[in-house]
Amino acid sequence: MTIEIQHIRKSFGPTLALDDVNLSVADGEFLALLGPSGSGKTSLLRMLAGLEFPDSGEIAINGRPMSGVPARERGIGFVFQHYALFRHMTVLRNVAFGLTVRPRRLRPSASETHTRAMSLLDMMQISDLAERYPDQISGGQRQRAALARALAIQPKLLLLDEPFGALDAKVRKSLRVWLRDLHNRMGLTSIFVTHDQAEAMEMADRIAILRAGRVEQIDTPDRLYSDPASAFVHEFLGESVRFDCTVADGCAQFTGFSLPPVRTACPSGPAVAVIRPHEIELLRCNGSGIIRSVHAVGPLRHITVDLDGVTVELAQSTETWTPSAGETCGLSLAKARVYPLNATSALGNPTVRDGRLDNGQCRIRL
Repeated sequence: MTIEIQHIRKSFGPTLALDDVNLSVADGEFLALLGPSGSGKTSLLRMLAGLEFPDSGEIAINGRPMSGVPARERGIGFVFQHYALFRHMTVLRNVAFGLTVRPRRLRPSASETHTRAMSLLDMMQISDLAERYPDQISGGQRQRAALARALAIQPKLLLLDEPFGALDAKVRKSLRVWLRDLHNRMGLTSIFVTHDQAEAMEMADRIAILRAGRVEQIDTPDRLYSDPASAFVHEFLGESVRFDCTVADGCAQFTGFSLPPVRTACPSGPAVAVIRPHEIELLRCNGSGIIRSVHAVGPLRHITVDLDGVTVELAQSTETWTPSAGETCGLSLAKARVYPLNATSALGNPTVRDGRLDNGQCRIRL
């Protein structure tokens, strides 16, 4: 099942939730919508489901425009964050519910409904819980029951709104592996809303990064991490540290720091250099950095450096040279990516401004 989303806009009162969103989802794809709270992820998912309608723009599923098509006619399975199971119904009746409320001409017989519901519970490995009620089973079991209910109508499109958000980390990890396998076996097209970067990176074929109602970048997990289109994406996916700089003649210069300039294609003017902690290079030289502490943890050597009054914590492989406390050194940001300052965002990561950090200290960890 394919999806085309074109120029979608949606406001709730004075709040603009989605602003000219465009997305294409291929048949059989597992797409994750990732972004901070308020970025528009759930609003977009609810429009696909027919629970909300856009102010403008168009959504087409398998080439059919969805304008005015109610949720019950879209044939979409929806799994909510808090399960939305009916507490007065057994697990079996919850799973069968979507079949029992179909129009009479489309409704399967009672025996067929029972067989299909039990088959799904068996697939979810919770068939022994069929006669229990939702408050008698665990969170992970409730999530499987909610997924079985969504699949009972045999949808080709599955929408999941942070389905593992209420589960502990261990259960969440096991369920996401299981869900991805289920997606592949059933030939579904799935769209998955999450705020968990690791979850999206592990499960999705592609990830759409949303920010303030717009799609900042959409690509495979590997390319998003290795080639982020903006400082926002760089910071949002993985640990980052930012340095204010100024670009002139193709070089980023760092005011207040003894750092070599970085070659860049960024336009001239105020900019920000963003780098992964493991990409910061420790230079064996008589530089302005002073190594304060060194200790090895497995294959990595954790090092604390005082650079022009700012504390930097990084790590290097134990196969490289062994620094000692008190030695001088330098740092290189040669692998940093440089973006125009007006295209950056503040996500709470350390930011160096004119040689000083907002909080007076920069801690960089691997």
